[in-house]
Amino acid sequence: MVDNKKEQERAELHRMIWGIANDLRGSVDGWDFKQYVLGMLFYRYISENLTNYINIGEHEAGNSDFDYTKFSDKEAEQARQDLVKTKGFFILPSELFGNVRAKAPSDENLNETLEKVFRNIESSAQGSDSEDDFRGLFDDMDVNSNKLGGTVAKRNEKLVKLLNGIGELKLGDYQDNTIDAFGDAYEFLMGMYASNAGKSGGEYYTPQEVSELLTRITLVGKTEVNKVYDPACGSGSLLLKFAKILGKENVRQGFFGQEINITTYNLCRINMFLHDIDYDKFDIAHGDTLIDPKHWDDEPFEAIVSNPPYSIRWDGSDNPLLINDPRFSPAGVLAPKSKADLAFIMHSLSWLSTNGTAAIVCFPGVMYRGGAEQKIRKYLIDNNFVDCVIQLPDNLFYGTSIATCIMVLKKSKQENNTLFIDASKEYVKVTNSNKLTVSNIAHIIDIYKERADKDYLAKVVPNADIETQDYNLSVSTYVEQEDTREKIDIAVLNAEIKQIVAREQVLRDEIDKIIAEIEVDGDAIN
Repeated sequence: MVDNKKEQERAELHRMIWGIANDLRGSVDGWDFKQYVLGMLFYRYISENLTNYINIGEHEAGNSDFDYTKFSDKEAEQARQDLVKTKGFFILPSELFGNVRAKAPSDENLNETLEKVFRNIESSAQGSDSEDDFRGLFDDMDVNSNKLGGTVAKRNEKLVKLLNGIGELKLGDYQDNTIDAFGDAYEFLMGMYASNAGKSGGEYYTPQEVSELLTRITLVGKTEVNKVYDPACGSGSLLLKFAKILGKENVRQGFFGQEINITTYNLCRINMFLHDIDYDKFDIAHGDTLIDPKHWDDEPFEAIVSNPPYSIRWDGSDNPLLINDPRFSPAGVLAPKSKADLAFIMHSLSWLSTNGTAAIVCFPGVMYRGGAEQKIRKYLIDNNFVDCVIQLPDNLFYGTSIATCIMVLKKSKQENNTLFIDASKEYVKVTNSNKLTVSNIAHIIDIYKERADKDYLAKVVPNADIETQDYNLSVSTYVEQEDTREKIDIAVLNAEIKQIVAREQVLRDEIDKIIAEIEVDGDAIN
């Protein structure tokens, strides 16, 4: 019954979001416009989150009629310091989403009002422990952009629509909702924009089903983890799967990630807040993970998940410091400058704890190409770090139809072998894409746990045998493909041909006989 209610809530939420997006998009490209919708969703969320926190505290103290939305700014100022310490930010009552929305239609300076509100929210965290988590969060919410309209009046008209659209979303009290409403709204929007935007969207977004599979792989045998990390975290969907599956309290020391794209970095921090992750439980950094990693003081990590960018360029051998970097030096060679894929693998392995698991989406070429990549694979196999390689179906990701793989890394394996799983048939077709179902994911996890040979599905291969294959890690090298072609019995086929030939001869004889009779009859008539 709860599941049915959950699906009804989710469907209603998605329907309304779709309506807002279509109504507001207009001349603004969908992928560009996401930051306005998501930014406004975030503004509403932290306004309600702070209001609920303050109201509950007052009601418990016996002040049952208290409502922070009706409080004066002057009185509220007295609580600023304590609130910043506990919540990480502060919003004046007059600057709460609901109060700004109520006055918006008559506010000729709405763009200036919102710009001031966003600046005030960010600056409220200055000098506090939460400063890094709030700095620049609203940078992409340019309320004076020509994308919103050519004049201030046109822009404000659009902003009123945006406030109303987000305000009318039935998100309820997020604590009572059966779905994680704000977080679900975020994920739906990201998925919608990514699928419409092709590659530019796919760079930042991993489909939820793939996130689920990666997360569950790292959690086999565990009900809690110490810290989770994604070196190319995008909008944070992979990290947040741990909160959904385990409960955020069972990720004991929090969520860590780094993202090179500034817009996506902002979206990731917003996403943490929308999933009710407190500012002191996440550390999302901005920068190039391979050249300038920000979490040296936080590693190692018990769970690492990632869908790093495919075959991007990096400094590689052009940077003389990298070959001595403790993350890359053990392999004795750097990933090629034109293909950084295995640099992300080496980075993740380096920061993985001895009892941890890393699950990383890989481009298929890294599994079989020669040169430096082959030498890195040799290092991984000779040191028994590769736990499993899983071949995924094609057409799972936005912006590419290529069939990707998952490489699973461990530092404390008991057996000197590697499991190969062919999961290329584990999908259902949804319009033009393929999708992993709940049962697909469960089946793959079962095969992973079982770690046994299964015809056409899985093969446990001694690492010595991988060496004889020149350290090729392609699943198809080890797992035989099932021959689905119809099997033909030659003896039966020959017998059938004989029968056909014999039948043809009978028919010819009969036809000759008929023709002869016709000719005789014709002669008689003449």
